[in-house]
Amino acid sequence: MNDMTRPQPGAVVNESGIEVKPLYTAADVEASGGLGMIGQPGEYPYTRGIHPMMYRRRPWTMRQYTGFGNAADTNRRFKYLIANGQTGLNVAFDLPTQIGLDSDDPLAEGEVGRVGMAVDTLEDFETAFEGIDLDAITVSLTINGAAAILIAMYLAMAEKRGYDVKKLRGTAQNDILKEFIGRGTWIFPVEPSVKLVGDTIEYCARHAPKYTPVSVCGYHIRESGATPAQEMAFAFCIAKAYADETIRRGLAIDEFAGRLSYNFNVFGNIFEQVAKFRAGRALWAKIVKEHYGATDPQSMWLRMIAGGGGGGLTFEQPEINIVRGAYYALIAALSGAQTMALCCYDEAYTIPSEYAQRISLRTMQLLIDEMGLTETVDPLGGSWYVETLTNQMRAKMEEIMADADARGGIVKLVAEGAVQAQVSAQAYAMQRAIEEGRFPKTGVNRHRIEEEAPHVELHPYREEDARAQIAALDRVRARRDAGRVKQALAQVRADAQAGANVMPAIVGAVKAYATVGEIMRELVGVYGRYREPIRF
Repeated sequence: MNDMTRPQPGAVVNESGIEVKPLYTAADVEASGGLGMIGQPGEYPYTRGIHPMMYRRRPWTMRQYTGFGNAADTNRRFKYLIANGQTGLNVAFDLPTQIGLDSDDPLAEGEVGRVGMAVDTLEDFETAFEGIDLDAITVSLTINGAAAILIAMYLAMAEKRGYDVKKLRGTAQNDILKEFIGRGTWIFPVEPSVKLVGDTIEYCARHAPKYTPVSVCGYHIRESGATPAQEMAFAFCIAKAYADETIRRGLAIDEFAGRLSYNFNVFGNIFEQVAKFRAGRALWAKIVKEHYGATDPQSMWLRMIAGGGGGGLTFEQPEINIVRGAYYALIAALSGAQTMALCCYDEAYTIPSEYAQRISLRTMQLLIDEMGLTETVDPLGGSWYVETLTNQMRAKMEEIMADADARGGIVKLVAEGAVQAQVSAQAYAMQRAIEEGRFPKTGVNRHRIEEEAPHVELHPYREEDARAQIAALDRVRARRDAGRVKQALAQVRADAQAGANVMPAIVGAVKAYATVGEIMRELVGVYGRYREPIRF
């Protein structure tokens, strides 16, 4: 990663390590590789967008990230956002749910519903999505270690409400390799974790073919210290690992690749971010077509949500984050994202308030209604600077991927802690650069003011909400069929021990109202728990 030092007086180097010239001409485009990979919108290699008309035909989906307390609280916030024009849902889960603990587990004390919705059984999903049309509003589940269970709950809830699961659309993040790199809500060791991702892809390909079981999340890799080029390159390495696992099971690439998606970050230099996405679309299309032999054009699409760039927000002068969010949305629109989710100005302090979420939602709507961003496709295409940088970013991503493969592949590197150590060192270097003023940050090391009380409404943690969640869990346990639950959990363990796809058994357990923690204990009993390697 660029350590923010200047290689020579007057030189400017972006975060991905590419020197930026003061002026670009057609000769720079030619020297960087020419226009051979630009193509037309909606055509291979999709540099200019995966649809011919892009936003001219349909604006981006607006999918704000939300969830807190219990399912009823979250349902009310969902309905508030939908009433204000939001066109998709993006569900946050509390930490116990993310790591497979029930709300009454001693380890969950003090965390139930704190930074996301608490989920224990299928009943919580039934409450959370009550009154929401799952055909009109697609739902993204931001869950990873416990993703197989939460996907099963979503499918079971939809089926119980009368939806045809074979036609049901939606997404689960379910990217466990980036959890090892970036966030830490892993549960099992690396190999069985990847196996579980393969189980979900295989199951959905056969039973819920329009559902997206994995959204590969470069976002959190970037937040953890990766450069923009590394964010894309490591995400593609991870996607290849999941694809390889699925193909080993006998599925062809065109049976599942069209339902893979991505979650990427947008904070940073506008032109570097736009070039990153244009380059990434072409590179992913090339990988799927040339490496895997796909023939279905939709298999080659880089379907993505551009997240709001929480790592770019500041605790200082939080209202300035409203402006940052507007630029992040602009980047996502200029980059051709299918979906947007903007971090809110108060997220450095608290769970976003309704007011803050409405500002972020209105920001995206303003770009659609007033700024002309839906009128033409790829408006920065043809810029000598942008086309040169797109070629350079694609080459940088290929270089990073080749290096990862030469060192044994992404699964091996993650299992050893090598990628984690690399991005952590880069995060430290960036923090030092900010503290020393070598990397400018408005409000932090530029244009500071004596802090006054921020205009932020803090979200209180209420212990009575946790007690209510536990009481509801007790009621479910009291009225469910204990024998059916025991049998379903035994099937989960048996299938895990046999190396079979555990999704059918998990779906059965969920329908019996087994809890997240009960199902997880069966899987941990077979797969064990991950112990993080420490590297210095």
